[in-house]
Amino acid sequence: MAVAVEQLLTPDILQPARYLGNELGAVHKPWDSAAVRWVLTYPEVYEVGASNLGHIILYNILNTQPRQLCDRAYLSAPDLAQKLRDTQTPLFAVESRRALTDFDLLGFSLSYELGATNILEMLSLAQIPLTWERRRQDEAWNVENGSWPLIFAGGQTATSNPEPYADFFDFIVLGDGEELLPEIGLVLEEGKAAGLTREALLLDLAQVPGVYVPQFYDMAPDGSVHPNRKDVPARVLRRVADPIPAYSIGLVPYIQTVHDRLTMEIRRGCTRGCRFCQPGMLTRPARDVEPETVVDAIEAGMRATGYNEFSLLSLSCSDYLALPAVGMEIKNRLQNQNISLSLPSQRVDRFDENIANIIGGTRKSGLTFAPEAGTQRMRDIINKGLSNEELLRGVKTAWEQGWDKVKLYFMIGLPGETDADVLGIAETVHWLQQECRGQGRRRLSVNLTISNFTPKPHTPFQWHSVSTAEFLRKQELLRGEFRRMRGVKANFTDVRISAMEDFVGRGDRRLSAVVRRAWELGAGMDSWWENLDRAFEAWEKAIAEAGLTWKYARVERGEWNVMETGEATSSADLDAPLPWDHLDTGIDKNWLKADLQRALEAATVPDCSFEGCSHCGVCGVDFGHNVVVEPPQIPAFSGHFQPSTTRAMRLRVWLGKHGDLALVSHLDLLRLFDRAVRRAGLPIAFTGGYHPGPRISPANALTLGATSSGEIVDFELTEAIEPERFRAELAAQLPSEIPIYRVEEVDVKSPSATQLLERAEYLLTLSWVPSPEGGEPPKGEQWRQWCDRILDAEELWWETTTKKGKVKQINLRDRLFELELVEVADDSPTAVVRYLGTCRNDGNLLRPSHVVALFEQVGDGEIQLVRTHRQQLILDGGQG
Repeated sequence: MAVAVEQLLTPDILQPARYLGNELGAVHKPWDSAAVRWVLTYPEVYEVGASNLGHIILYNILNTQPRQLCDRAYLSAPDLAQKLRDTQTPLFAVESRRALTDFDLLGFSLSYELGATNILEMLSLAQIPLTWERRRQDEAWNVENGSWPLIFAGGQTATSNPEPYADFFDFIVLGDGEELLPEIGLVLEEGKAAGLTREALLLDLAQVPGVYVPQFYDMAPDGSVHPNRKDVPARVLRRVADPIPAYSIGLVPYIQTVHDRLTMEIRRGCTRGCRFCQPGMLTRPARDVEPETVVDAIEAGMRATGYNEFSLLSLSCSDYLALPAVGMEIKNRLQNQNISLSLPSQRVDRFDENIANIIGGTRKSGLTFAPEAGTQRMRDIINKGLSNEELLRGVKTAWEQGWDKVKLYFMIGLPGETDADVLGIAETVHWLQQECRGQGRRRLSVNLTISNFTPKPHTPFQWHSVSTAEFLRKQELLRGEFRRMRGVKANFTDVRISAMEDFVGRGDRRLSAVVRRAWELGAGMDSWWENLDRAFEAWEKAIAEAGLTWKYARVERGEWNVMETGEATSSADLDAPLPWDHLDTGIDKNWLKADLQRALEAATVPDCSFEGCSHCGVCGVDFGHNVVVEPPQIPAFSGHFQPSTTRAMRLRVWLGKHGDLALVSHLDLLRLFDRAVRRAGLPIAFTGGYHPGPRISPANALTLGATSSGEIVDFELTEAIEPERFRAELAAQLPSEIPIYRVEEVDVKSPSATQLLERAEYLLTLSWVPSPEGGEPPKGEQWRQWCDRILDAEELWWETTTKKGKVKQINLRDRLFELELVEVADDSPTAVVRYLGTCRNDGNLLRPSHVVALFEQVGDGEIQLVRTHRQQLILDGGQG
């Protein structure tokens, strides 16, 4: 029987704060005020989904729409998933904690070929049929009357080739969703009011540019896709929208996420024309954001969120010509706040001293460059637009500016690649190390990621493939070279993952059965990292059961090496229908063929953002044109600033921790305090060293799941401030579940609360657990007798094992000062006790679990700790 979500979110699951839905920036709109209710469901664990910029932007946009409400859901970790199944409780949305079946629309982000198994896992946990066929019905569509929600997908993989997943979704959104999703919401609102059936509603949606409804299209024997009715478009248009930085300011999770910082999009689209790069083809045209808009959004975002790091996002940040000016302006404005900037992989040919100054400083972020190929010939074939001289200049600039380590991305298996090109990767790395060396400096260290080229739809290389055996041979060539090199660490992508990505990513509708069966056999995303052999075995078995082993074998062998066919444009293979030909991305297929021919000739194509048009077909009425902003003047570099370590004042704060915040861990609570102080603009002092941190010191860590009305935290400031003002400004930035009771000034040179801590008082709710043989639960008098026995004893020993593995005996009675029965009911096995015990940070403390052990020693049977509440912490001298 289903249970309340609150009963499942307990300290015994990993990171329960993932599922609370009460982060800063979470939107809680009244349920009854919404005509259309969305859930944006990210098919990864919370740490990945909550830091995805597209997820945050669409969530914010939908919640600004009148009469529409948007909640969120994420892939449950295995422990919570098991609880959901054991109790038959459906997967829920985090803000409202309502079952996903209560919502009108469930939108999944499909950004990776093998990620569809996670979507099926989420649908299964939500107790929703997996296919559109099983969700169809003839009566008027209304979720409140028992209709299934509409299930859709968006994201790069969905836009690229949705056919392997077509059976699972009612519709697919192609391209950018900022304008498209609100349009869908309006169509849905009108359809609900008119009492349309599910099919009629989907037919209305199919008229919206950017919406593809798979059930209105059939696959032909050759794999091509065509409408099965006349009132839907033969080709579905990809949508394009301009980036809006203001919508990037949103969620501030309590737990640490994969990208634990403010992320701001500065440029959407890329026109470099790298022939292997699907995002570069599917996001054209390029659209710059005005520099002033970026600067203002970052400044506002950092103050609104309290993050200590921000990132500028683009497919190629360095092609945003205003990057040096924007970065320098932000660095100068936020100079004293110990804030750092990180950039994703960037163009090494544009890396210069200005960018080095922007991302350098107290906390240098890592540097990642992607030369992609090891020889100039290969870089010309893939149209990388990077010379050896530019590569050396960028890496050497980084080394001269203080970076001793860089990360480089290369690919193997590219069209036209020879063994000399493969070995050229090692030669290039060795050459860079030789050029970056000097007296008194460490050797340049290089972390390499060597990925296997996987051909993607809508690129000039979509017709090419490489055999698994060839990948393995080339990997071994490089391993032999790297073994002889110092300061080089290389990571290779598993060839089986690459083959499976290729097989699914360029597949047709027949693969829906494979994806579903792979999920049934346990091939979720986590399994690739936990047990790759088992995951691959599941996929292979699913392929065999679908009768497609022959097709996968062609991928493993390499279906067709375009570089061995001579005149590629004359080959009949290039004219064969493709499963994604019915999607209009703006890129002309004939242009892709012509660009493939240019690759055969190692001819490059200029970047059309800055040079001549390459006539790819994108620019026009449907998709717009490139928008390139002229760079403003770069502000003068004011130098790297150190956060202030001046300790002018110490304030001791007494506060509580209640409600859901009990499920936020101690380290996450420290991060919460740091961000709250930043948002309040309070003059916090920092520690010194390479990684300065705010001087915020809790007296003692509180156990996960415990509440408290007596926590003590020391805050050290760089300037004096009235305690009451500090209390008011900090309280305004803390959740209501963390009330501040009082604030007092203490001598900055006196011992800290951590050093002064002596005792702690707790209220524990204990429950007697019957043995398998049964037994009578203890009555009130029995609990009192147990308390008396504990107090009367002189020795009550407890055995523990130290970190070094030594067994140690501790007399817990020495650590107990007071114990009393506070509340007990004769008809319940539960009692509330209060105890006062040692609580020193040198290890001499009496934990709640110790008190449970004491009751088990003097009582009869197992005792379970139901609830822990810390009443107060008591410092030396009686202060508490």
